[in-house]
Amino acid sequence: MSSEPQQPEDAIGIRGLSRWYDACWVFLGLAPSAIALHDGGRRGWLSAAVLAVLGVSYGLLRLWPGDRPVRPLVFLWLLIPALGAMAALPGGGAALLIVSLPMFWIYADGPRRAVALSGVATAATVLGGVADQGWSPDFRTGNATAALIGYATGSLLGLWLHHITTRNDARAERLSVELEDAQRRLAQAHRREGAAAERERLAREIHDTLAQGFASIVVLTEAARTSLESDPARGAQQLRSIEQTARENLAEARALVGSAPRTGASADALRRTLERFTEDTGIPVAAELPEHGLELDQTTRIALLRCTQESLANVRKHAAATAVGIVLGVGPDAVELEITDDGRGFRVDDASGFGLDGMRRRLAELGGELTVTSSPGDGTRVLAVLPATGQE
Repeated sequence: MSSEPQQPEDAIGIRGLSRWYDACWVFLGLAPSAIALHDGGRRGWLSAAVLAVLGVSYGLLRLWPGDRPVRPLVFLWLLIPALGAMAALPGGGAALLIVSLPMFWIYADGPRRAVALSGVATAATVLGGVADQGWSPDFRTGNATAALIGYATGSLLGLWLHHITTRNDARAERLSVELEDAQRRLAQAHRREGAAAERERLAREIHDTLAQGFASIVVLTEAARTSLESDPARGAQQLRSIEQTARENLAEARALVGSAPRTGASADALRRTLERFTEDTGIPVAAELPEHGLELDQTTRIALLRCTQESLANVRKHAAATAVGIVLGVGPDAVELEITDDGRGFRVDDASGFGLDGMRRRLAELGGELTVTSSPGDGTRVLAVLPATGQE
């Protein structure tokens, strides 16, 4: 018997087959033998007693499967002499043996024991059938022949079914091992994918916040070194900008380490970013922003702020622009952020770098799109479009 836990549907199927066999054994085994006793005399009463013992024992075996009063092997050893006795008494013989043969395969522990015990039961049935012939029995009787044929057929059929079951069990075990291995490899792949995604997220956040802040500090420090001698007031202002940028970088670093999102990009946050840009670079910014803030979810607001910061950082580092324009529009279906400058421009197809790729990936994750339009000498236009599905 297999020690693997059965699935519920398998258990239901086995219970159904067991009930069918119970009915067959009672109506095709016990009942015909009992009917044949109606005119058996004293020997008929002995047959009835044997049938009663068999019926009660089998009932105890089947009705309490969890805590059986009669153990399976005990029942089989009781069945063997009962079959021999019924073969010798009226109402029994090969028919009862043939109907009872499946019990040896159901309750015996393994095919060898099933073959051996069913063989002993067959021998008992054959000997019981010729018991009244004395010391020179004729084993060519119909009962003996039927019992031997039934035993041979039952053994071959039982061994074949056992072979199929064993092969199926081995296949199921192999498939189970392969499934567990596939699940393990899939879990490892998910962990690697999650780790790669987290590294990419952190790299993007560091580039959009800390790296840009440090770049601003470097530029402001170089400018302050010159201004402290020629224009002390301007130098002091640049030092304050350096201090403010360092504080913001420190707050961003703490937020990244603690995995806590920064405050969302409201219109006020965008205005402060633009004011800082103008203060640090001297480049004027013409802004058209909503007066009452952005009624959007935090993830969308942060994406808009990061796009603005990255675009302004590119203007600072590469554009050599004299003016910047920014327009933020919130419609029923989409949010559009447009940032333009009058700088030197560039060939978009030749552009490469983490900044633009990072903006594209960030917007794509939210179902948005980034469009960059530029050419040498004609300035640059950056258009970020996000679905307005997260309005608060």
